[in-house]
Amino acid sequence: MDETSGRGVAVVVEDDDDIRALIEVTLRQAGFTVHPATTGAQGVALVRAHEPVVTTVDVSLPDIDGFEVVRRLRTFSDTVVVMLTGRVDEPDTLMGLESGADEYVTKPFRPRELRARVEALLRRSGRPAPAAPEQPAEPEPVTAVGGLEVDTARRTVRLGGELVRLTRTEFDILAALHGAHGRTVAKGDLAAMLWPDQYRYGGWVTDADHRTVEVHVANVRRKLGDSSTSPRFIHTVRGLGYRFDGV
Repeated sequence: MDETSGRGVAVVVEDDDDIRALIEVTLRQAGFTVHPATTGAQGVALVRAHEPVVTTVDVSLPDIDGFEVVRRLRTFSDTVVVMLTGRVDEPDTLMGLESGADEYVTKPFRPRELRARVEALLRRSGRPAPAAPEQPAEPEPVTAVGGLEVDTARRTVRLGGELVRLTRTEFDILAALHGAHGRTVAKGDLAAMLWPDQYRYGGWVTDADHRTVEVHVANVRRKLGDSSTSPRFIHTVRGLGYRFDGV
């Protein structure tokens, strides 16, 4: 682990010089020591060498694409991964999150937005910023419903006793729905939970954020063996959001 920064290391995998420089500055201002890479293979090697806290990965790279980069990272690293892309199609977003990314941000993006997403991910993964010392109260494990156990203390999910592997963001969405005890949770509320800094001061939930929430929910359903047309756990409330009903 690189010890040159109190916040640790960030790796930036981006072949566009201007965008790479912008991300580097943003993360350095957030307190990270940054190692840049211009190819996917170089990025994988840097993550292996420096064990970064956070890694940003562009989808379009000159050798292997960003999806493959993330898949390779997930074989040996739990670094927080933010994918960056100019593509806005839902299948691409789905592929990025299925490959193991924690977040998916479309270009063009504002540096403040990227930093807010990174900070939110770090807080939810148990690695908060030193500048935000307040810690949430120790969560209580959530009891099993319909054979599904969501343990917020250990951040684990079991279905029928078997461990279900979710990303950080997928877990937080499931825990929010599970903890609502049958109440409908709006997509906008889920987005505000995931990215609080972005919406705290009068920001609004974008269509891209709605789509990202939808993709995360689709991934959770798939991993639970749930169906969107005949759901056992996560029900869609058309025009509003989602409701958890375990049976």
